[in-house]
Amino acid sequence: MTTIAIIGALSEEVALIASSLDNVAHDHAASLDITRGTITTNAGSTITVAATVGGMGLVNAAATTQHLIDAYQPDAVIFSGIAGNLNTHLHINDVVLGGTLRYLDTDMRLVGQWTPGSEAAPVEEFHSDDHLIALADEALSSMGITHITGIIASGNYFVDTPEQVAKTIRDTGADAVEMEGAAVAHVAARNNVPALVIRALSDNADTDYEEFKDFDISEYANTAAALAVDILKRM
Repeated sequence: MTTIAIIGALSEEVALIASSLDNVAHDHAASLDITRGTITTNAGSTITVAATVGGMGLVNAAATTQHLIDAYQPDAVIFSGIAGNLNTHLHINDVVLGGTLRYLDTDMRLVGQWTPGSEAAPVEEFHSDDHLIALADEALSSMGITHITGIIASGNYFVDTPEQVAKTIRDTGADAVEMEGAAVAHVAARNNVPALVIRALSDNADTDYEEFKDFDISEYANTAAALAVDILKRM
């Protein structure tokens, strides 16, 4: 049976996914409350899903991804959540699929050498799985949602000023910015597990965090979550 791990940084990003599962049980480990259940595909097969809120930031995302891979041996990992928009051709509640994931403020000559003792060239960036992107593209087109497969930048700080936006675009060429995607794709790649990062755009990276943390993100989080569920049903 196919098993898919799904991660969000915030509870709003996982709620719709968890509520879409049947035969639900909860596992508690590594400071996580993991909702484990099943979903029936459009073809009538059953997929096992392990979904959890991993918390914000690169370390939380990496730790959560590794735990889910170790505990459930998933066939793929999906990150579903929101991001700040950096692309002037996109609008709030449009979606960016992480075709390419890049870190902010990270020297990939060092971090990209993740195999101990390896003489292989460092990895400069990470990529979502082509098959998962194709499924997401089909689902988004059927949902009528404007979307692109683009570049997502991930860092351990909240990008919310014009200066930070300009630096992020200059350094990474990103279409969206957030705090987890590159770490999820990095850990998945290290474990040879296909990954997909989905980001619905919640603002234009112009909202101060103190204001943003009281902002209702449910609409945008649910856009990404509904896409994740639709992808599962297309498997």
